[in-house]
Formats: sequence, structure tokens, C-alpha cells
Amino acid sequence: MSTILTRREMMKSAGLGALAFTLGASNTGRLFGQEKPPSRPKVYELPPLPYAYGALAPAIEERILQVHHTKHHAGYVKGLNATLEKLEKARASGDFSNIKALSRDLAFHGSGHILHTLYWQSMKPGGSGEPEGVLREALVRNFGTLGAFKAQFLAASKQVEGSGWGILAYEPMGERLLILQAEKHQNLTIWGVVPLLVCDVWEHAYYVQYQNRRGDYVDNFFKLIDWPGAASRYTAAIE
Repeated sequence: MSTILTRREMMKSAGLGALAFTLGASNTGRLFGQEKPPSRPKVYELPPLPYAYGALAPAIEERILQVHHTKHHAGYVKGLNATLEKLEKARASGDFSNIKALSRDLAFHGSGHILHTLYWQSMKPGGSGEPEGVLREALVRNFGTLGAFKAQFLAASKQVEGSGWGILAYEPMGERLLILQAEKHQNLTIWGVVPLLVCDVWEHAYYVQYQNRRGDYVDNFFKLIDWPGAASRYTAAIE
């Protein structure tokens, strides 16, 4: 067996936060309490905190945590559901004239909701000392020492340009841990999703053949989709 952390080991030792950033994570849905696909898309709900509002004091005061959870996080949940309703209406009417703004709102509110859910799970009253076991081994293997990891994580988090996040993530293609910065919440994605099917619309993917006719290229791409392949990725994601 590889000495690199398996997804199951990451889930056990690092918890919700690390595994949810794995592109190929097959158990991400279960980490959010979903055992099987619902009969229809469910409405997003604000999850309760895993501790009392005052439990993280004095590091984070009760009033700060309460406003953060009940106002800011709740706002992202509300915005996400509202955006999904607007997209449903757009599909029903066939009017996608506002799709760019709706896509931006979907990414912003969806990423805000998921990252905040992970944020609450990333903390516990009193902390837990230093990482142990397979996570400690992985941190040392990828960053040299725990001290080096801490220094980079703190520097990355402190120097995010504008508003954003410092993130410890597992990158499965390179089988390594990475420290990332995220500006705002998203960059037009939702953290933790498992890609099932992608269309490259950078100009280098089509311009030599289609020039500025991106729409024609996308139409033809759709005819080439490997749906069984996408279905297998979906099955793996929900198992």
C-alpha cells in the first residue's frame, strides 16, 4: 500500500476539512450527512455549530461567533437557495440572459456555505495540541517539519489579498498536501465538488478551428460527451 495518505485515513485523522478538498473524494457527501442521493435536490440549511457560541473564547468571542454563524453564514445559505430558485426559473422560461451573474452568485454563495461549514469543523474548544499519526507524518513529509508547515500556513492566511481563506488541502493527482489561498470564497467554483464532466473554453481549446465561434465549439463538444464515463464518476462520488 502507498505510504501516501489514503482518503479514508485523511477522513479519520484530519476530519471533514481536509478530505472535502480532494477532487476525487468519494465520501464527501457522507461527511456532510448525506448517505444517499435525495429523491430531488434538497434545500440547503444552516448547520448547527458543533459547540456553544462561547466555547471558543477568549480566542474568538461569543458575540463574534454568533454573528458570524447566524448572520454571515446564514446569509450565504439564503443566497445559495435564492440563486438556485432563480436558475430553476431561468430553465423553465429558457431565458438565460442573466446566466453570468447567476453563475457568479452560485459560486460565491455555494463556496461561502461550504467553506464556513468546514471552518466550524476545523476548530474545537481548547484546541487539540499538535497533529498526530498519519496526518503528522504527511505534514512532515510534505513541508519538512511541523514548524515549517505552521510558518507557511500562517503566512499564507495572513497575506491573502483582500478577503479570503487560508486552506490546507490534499491534492490527489500529486498525492500531496498543499497550502492554498482563496480570495473571496470561490473563483467561480464550489470547494469540495467532484468534477464529473468539464468543457475547456479557453481560446487555445478551439480558436484555431472555430475562431470566435465559441458557441459552435461548445455545441459540438456536447455531442462528444462520454456519459458512461461521467456516470461512473458520479457513482464513485456518491458511494
